[in-house]
Parts: sequence; structure tokens; C-alpha cells
Amino acid sequence: MVSKNIIPDVLTFNVLVDALCKEGMVVEAKGVVEMMIQRDIEPNTVTYNSLMDGYCLKGQIGKAQKVFDLMLSKGSVVDVVSYNTLINGYCKNKKIDEAMMLFLDMSRKGLVPDTITYNTLLDGFCKAGRIQNAQKLFYEMQACGQLPNVRTYAVLLDGMCKNRQLSTAMQLFREMEAKKLDMDIVIHSTLIEGLCIAGKIESARDLFCGLSSKGLEPDVRTYTIMISGLCIITGLTSEAENLLIQMEEKGCSPDNYTYNTIIRGFINNNETSRAMVLIQQMVEKGFSADASTTELIVHLLSKDEVDPALLPLIKQSF
Repeated sequence: MVSKNIIPDVLTFNVLVDALCKEGMVVEAKGVVEMMIQRDIEPNTVTYNSLMDGYCLKGQIGKAQKVFDLMLSKGSVVDVVSYNTLINGYCKNKKIDEAMMLFLDMSRKGLVPDTITYNTLLDGFCKAGRIQNAQKLFYEMQACGQLPNVRTYAVLLDGMCKNRQLSTAMQLFREMEAKKLDMDIVIHSTLIEGLCIAGKIESARDLFCGLSSKGLEPDVRTYTIMISGLCIITGLTSEAENLLIQMEEKGCSPDNYTYNTIIRGFINNNETSRAMVLIQQMVEKGFSADASTTELIVHLLSKDEVDPALLPLIKQSF
């Protein structure tokens, strides 16, 4: 560009900074920002937001905060995206209280938090196991006139299920149905997993079997969740194996996680020979044992519970 007497402007530099940050090349991105300043091209809000995001993606929240502070000291416009970026960085680093301080600060400065702001904080609270705080924020969000979207509900539902608050999760799920929200397979899979974890396999099975009536098809994650619930949580290994066959018949190919899940289920239920058959299938399809499965197999080998003829196959699975 320069050789053709085309001088890059702030928009061009912003594209470059953003691209470098998304590729994890934040040091190079910072170098570009320094080059802008040397050329008397003033970085703007978009420039700094991209650089902040780059640091957050690398988990360098301290450096992201310094960029934010620099924006304030230089009198740059700090917008909702700026706050959202830093809030997300703090949440990803499990510093939800610091994220909430930023949330309160943006409100004091007259900025209106958007759905992304609330969804990020809700996810942070849920991952920290602070479900009551998440619920409180969810109600505050609606009281402020910010309507929750499907992502909002999905985050909250997942948090409730992961933190074993199943009755509250079921209530939220019914609320979503009443509002006729677009409840995709991800949301249904989340609740199925919550039911399985709680040992309510019948309810999980009913929800799974009712997917087709809602125009939904289970994906590999949905099948794997049900297989895990059947063979690992409740010991229904035969039904789990039938489900593995069914998913293939319906054109949904099991992945590495599916095979490791069902193999662990069989080993934990002392069905070693059937587990070996599945290990063979797994190896033939190019998959391998993960750390948890490997540990179980090594334990079986140490107890001489595996046919020596199968040792070459087992070695291939590692």
C-alpha cells in the first residue's frame, strides 16, 4: 500500500489489529498500535476494544485492564463494547466480583448494559456456582427493560442443571415453552443432561424420546448424554449399546467422546468383554482412549482381567 502511495488510515489499522488479536498474536497487534501512534494516527475506541479483547483471549486480564485505563486517561470514548469485552475477560478468569464492579460502573456513567452484558455476567455467576446471584440478575435484567433471549435462558438453564438445581431448571424450561421461544437441540440436551445427573433417567428418556414430536433431531452430544446416563449413572448398559447402534442407523456418527463414554460405562459395570468389542470399533474408526478410559484399562491390565490376545488392540487405543 505504502509503495503505491496509499497511506493506511485508522480503519485499515483497526482491521489488522483485530485480525492479529483473533489469531492470538496480541504482541504483534500491540506493535501495530504503537506504529499508528508513531505515524500520528490516533487509535480510536475500536482499536483499543480489539486490543483489549486480544489480551482477554490470552487470559491476560491485567494487560486488558491497562488498555481500558489508558482509554479513560486519554479521553477516548469507552462504550458498551469496551465494558462487555473487559467484563467477559474477568468472567473467563473467574473474577466475577470484579466484573460486577465494571457493570455497576457502566451504569453510573450512563451506559445501558445490553443482552450481551447480562448474558456474560449470568454465565460468570453460573460457572462460579452462584446461582442465586444469577437469578437475581436475571430478574433485574427484565425489570430494566432488557428482554432475555434464547442464549440468556440457555446459560441460566445450564447453570441450574450443572449446580443440581433441577426443580428450578424445570420451572425455567416450562417458562421458555410458555413464551414459545425457539428451543433448539442444545437447550433440550442441557436439560436431558441435568435429569441424567440427578438420576432421573425416566424423565430424561421421556424428553429424549419426545424430541421428534417437536421437530428436533438428537445430535451426537444428545446421544452421548443419554448413553452416559444409561450406562454410567444407572448401569443400563444394554439400552446404552442399543442407542449407540440407533444413532448410527439414523446417520449420526459417534465421536471419540461417545466411544470413551460407553466403554467406561461397560468397564465400570464389569462388562469387560463387551468393552473390548467397543474398543476395537473405536480403534477401527480412528479414535483413541482418553485419559479417564486409559486409567480404567491400565487398572484392568494390572489385575490380569484382560485376555492377553487383546493387548495389541489395547495398545492401539492409546
